[in-house]
Amino acid sequence: MRAVIHSSFGDPAEVLSVQDVPEPEPGPGQVRLRVLLATVHNHDLLTVGGLYGYKPELPARSGTEAVGIVDAVGAGVDEALIGRRVTVGGAFGAWAEYVLAAAAGLIAVPDDIPDEQAAQLGSMPFSAISVLDSLALQPGEWMIQNAANGAVGRMVAQLAAARGVHAVSLVRRTAGITELAAQGVGNVVATDTDDWADRVAALTAGAPIRAGIDSVGGQAAGQIAAMVSEGGQVVIFGAMHSPTLQISSGDIIFKQLTVRGFWGSKVAAAMPAEERASLFRELLQRLREGALTLPVAAVLPFERAGEANQATLSAGREGKILLRP
Repeated sequence: MRAVIHSSFGDPAEVLSVQDVPEPEPGPGQVRLRVLLATVHNHDLLTVGGLYGYKPELPARSGTEAVGIVDAVGAGVDEALIGRRVTVGGAFGAWAEYVLAAAAGLIAVPDDIPDEQAAQLGSMPFSAISVLDSLALQPGEWMIQNAANGAVGRMVAQLAAARGVHAVSLVRRTAGITELAAQGVGNVVATDTDDWADRVAALTAGAPIRAGIDSVGGQAAGQIAAMVSEGGQVVIFGAMHSPTLQISSGDIIFKQLTVRGFWGSKVAAAMPAEERASLFRELLQRLREGALTLPVAAVLPFERAGEANQATLSAGREGKILLRP
């Protein structure tokens, strides 16, 4: 089969190539998927660069999320799954014609969900709804987040609104306000203006901001902590700009803030099956309602996988980059 491989860590445009490799055989508890579409995530590209929490042995395959058709099952797996269209996140090596996945982690895709949306369901949307759910906010309460024009940020804003939670969404560029408005996201504030904090205060009309999500790091983490009210929580979701958090000790001490991390892979693995299923049902409901959007910026062949790095990082990109075998 054909698969996207890298023999060294580095710039995806330079180290990724399509190679012929043996077709994998599913082991106990596994299935083999014939990949229809695979999704490109920032963490996939960071892994290729050797910069992520998981560092595979070289030569290594790439990608972690895909939608596909089950075409073989391993020992202990129901053969009735064969022929089913499913999506999966956390299936390392998904940028290939075939990939192995744990049967327990499969998500059956309803017929009314197109491949382009299904390919994205298993990772970012689930991380978005999981981190939002972890905040335990009630309808009418306020939260704040940065990197709001990223995939997870946009989805957190959409899912929060669907739950009746008010979300202030920070972006670094004024143009990001218009971009998010096109996806139905409001309460967006650009931090490239001196009065952005005043704009946040005007939006909330003085209501306490119970929680914040930081995906940027550096001074941006401190901006989030400064906005969160006494007794609130700050969740560190990513480090887009800096791996170091510049948060005022005064904010933590005198406001008694809780600061914690969130890694979607760890959270999903530890989540009870019933809770996981409930959150996925909510995701499908929001998709059908149009409250949640999963736009696609481009669908590229495997041979152009290296281009996905620049496309994914480009300012103003709307939607995910997908790869087609």
